[in-house]
Amino acid sequence: MMSRVYDLLYLLAVGLGWPYLLYRRRTRGRSDVPLREYFGRVPSRPVSASCVWIHAVSLGEVNATRTLVEELRQRSPDTVVVLSSTTRTGLERTRTLYPRLITFRFPLDFSFAHRAALDRVRPSVIVLMELEVWPNLIEVAAERGIPVLIANGRVTADRSVRRFNHPLVRPFARRMFRQIAWVGAQDDTYAERFIALGVPADRVTVTGSLKYDAADVADHIPGQEQLAADMGIDPSRPLWVCGSTGPGEEALILDAYTRLREQTPDLQLALIPRKPERFDEVAALIVQRGFACLRRSTGQPTVPPGVTEPPPVFLGDTLGELRKFYALATVVFVGRSLVPMGGSDVMEAAGLARPLIVGPYTENFAEAVSLLVAEGGCRQITGPDALPNAVSDLLRHPERREKMGAAGRAAIVSRRGATARTVTQILTLLG
Repeated sequence: MMSRVYDLLYLLAVGLGWPYLLYRRRTRGRSDVPLREYFGRVPSRPVSASCVWIHAVSLGEVNATRTLVEELRQRSPDTVVVLSSTTRTGLERTRTLYPRLITFRFPLDFSFAHRAALDRVRPSVIVLMELEVWPNLIEVAAERGIPVLIANGRVTADRSVRRFNHPLVRPFARRMFRQIAWVGAQDDTYAERFIALGVPADRVTVTGSLKYDAADVADHIPGQEQLAADMGIDPSRPLWVCGSTGPGEEALILDAYTRLREQTPDLQLALIPRKPERFDEVAALIVQRGFACLRRSTGQPTVPPGVTEPPPVFLGDTLGELRKFYALATVVFVGRSLVPMGGSDVMEAAGLARPLIVGPYTENFAEAVSLLVAEGGCRQITGPDALPNAVSDLLRHPERREKMGAAGRAAIVSRRGATARTVTQILTLLG
């Protein structure tokens, strides 16, 4: 049985990598997830109706499930939906979005763990977000006749394709992808890559991205004024919001901010790092650079020693408030794009009609960035040196900001519909 082969490979990997696993557990702290959930002892589903199990690995994928869950509730009210996630931030977001649904930590990919989870959840269909494929889950589900589909599917050329085509991995990967019941790919390029990896062509459909549907198209986000009041953000002054930033970017942004303040002394800056474990690190960097750090979590400023009246930098160190910051922004920079980290989701800010700037590294969101750039809703700069001028230009020209924001929002609205197409396929598989 193939699942036994996978189990042996995983055991070998654990045997070789246990020092690293211990190190990660020590540096990241203890998880509040019950240990039993890692081994499939997840909450039991009490009712006998049809069930859709949706799995999303992290925060961005969890946010993209919102429209799926809403559409399933509307079109099939009796169908039970359960959700799982892998990362700490993803699981916290899942619990926040769906307090009345069964949510749990995705089990380790051992066959016995998935059998235990399937016994307790009893799904009729399993939906994996983007490319969250796991060999044993798909193998065990196939043994039980449970269709597994991929929603919002995307495959990166430099990472995923290369990994799955490694000579040692390729035979296992092709077997796994052949067992997928259906793929809803975000665009034609991703669809071709899924087919090349082994998914039969007649099971791949280009649906578009769910994130276009999930992006809030609004002029106002509830709570944004309270956020500004709590942090001391002055709505009468321009605010530059840098969201989902990654390691190495905050220093570049602070350099640009120092230069921008020479031209626009009243400019405000808000930094929102993507990873919660980096909040303290970024706070220390802000103070080190001579700014006062105003943290959202405490409301108390941290002032660099020996500096009289340092200019403040606002640090968004809470979860689930990025859209509020974006709604307050005059100009938005979307992070993990000045450094080679693949970029971050641009749809949230575009749906709020905010003028966007991204760096050169956006391959994880290439289709959305290309769309927004082509439609005039986003500027993609070549590197850190171009950042101050790009921000300054938009600060000096309100008509350009307004035009960019409107173009970005229109591009988002024109690409909606992936949710309906995906839910139609889920309901077809439900019978």
